[in-house]
Amino acid sequence: MSEPTGLVDGVSGGGEGEERHPEADAGSGVLRVFGRQLKRFRVRAGMERPEFGSLTGYSVSTIAAYEQGRRVPPPRFIDQADEVLDAGGVLQEMKEEVARAQYPAFFRDAARLEAEAVELHVYAMYAVPGLLQTEEYARAVFSIRRPLLDEYRIEQGLSARLARQEIYARKPAPLMSFVLEESVLQRPIGGKQVLRGQLEQVLLIGHKRNVEIQVMPVSREDHGALGGPFTLIDTPEGRRIAYAEVQGDSRLYSGHSKVRELEARYGILRAQALTPSESLAYVEKLLGET
Repeated sequence: MSEPTGLVDGVSGGGEGEERHPEADAGSGVLRVFGRQLKRFRVRAGMERPEFGSLTGYSVSTIAAYEQGRRVPPPRFIDQADEVLDAGGVLQEMKEEVARAQYPAFFRDAARLEAEAVELHVYAMYAVPGLLQTEEYARAVFSIRRPLLDEYRIEQGLSARLARQEIYARKPAPLMSFVLEESVLQRPIGGKQVLRGQLEQVLLIGHKRNVEIQVMPVSREDHGALGGPFTLIDTPEGRRIAYAEVQGDSRLYSGHSKVRELEARYGILRAQALTPSESLAYVEKLLGET
């Protein structure tokens, strides 16, 4: 998916217009609950923060931030904490919800659907979509965001974005396709070296059997989707949901008419774009020129 920028509409089998706006602090609420449980088990074990930190490899200030719900603990820490504190799996059971708290509130539903999807079809027109980004490119994207993000939010966003790419290791692998505007592959976000690494990553992922990448040339006189980037998501239950965004507003659609509209646009885009083999050849050409 490309980068979400606003609120998410509720996913519903009903008509469009049924909206649900998640509470802005939903993620922080999960973190506070986890933090209280973590502290309770630490106190029960008779450990002070310095001792607990030395056993898990984390600083006292970091442990305090986890217990106070101010930072998202990584899965590795949760596993360690559960074992060291003899929590009996209680902390590990919260791992999935804690991980979801990495994402902005408006993206959590989309992130869950993406992680479970059997098919994903992505149109990107501003930047390389998150599922294709290298760590260096993603860091550059977060670093140039306006208003500027502080270092902690950059690291948190980076961690969440890279975690999404675990989708490539899923079995069975989901069917995935991307249509990228040609300008996306020419824009040197982070500098030429970062762009070069990003082009290499596009080639690497583009050769996966379950992935097709197409480039939409700027020379095309006709264009099927000038309204902005979007993603089509097929769920394990056989439903197709659309994720679309414009400046300051991101939405999930389940209504039949809107989904069909975006399906039609994506089909036209794929017909207008270079074929997958032509697209990879174009990326190789760009790489040789970078």
